[in-house]
Amino acid sequence: MATQELDNRGLSPPEPMVRILEAIGSLGREDSLRVFMDREPLLLYPELERRGFVWEFGQEAGESILTIRRA
Repeated sequence: MATQELDNRGLSPPEPMVRILEAIGSLGREDSLRVFMDREPLLLYPELERRGFVWEFGQEAGESILTIRRA
């Protein structure tokens, strides 16, 4: 089980979504992706679901973090 991290802060749409969709392609069955975000990526959620992923979005130590893993 490995956790990859991706920093999407300061990027303009659609770059954060593109980077996340590229990164999830390399996730193993038990791996997760933690993404540091400026805002909640609401438009990304249907695409993650379509591709078989689940997610959690929340605040951690003052940072907005999206965690993605395979369903």
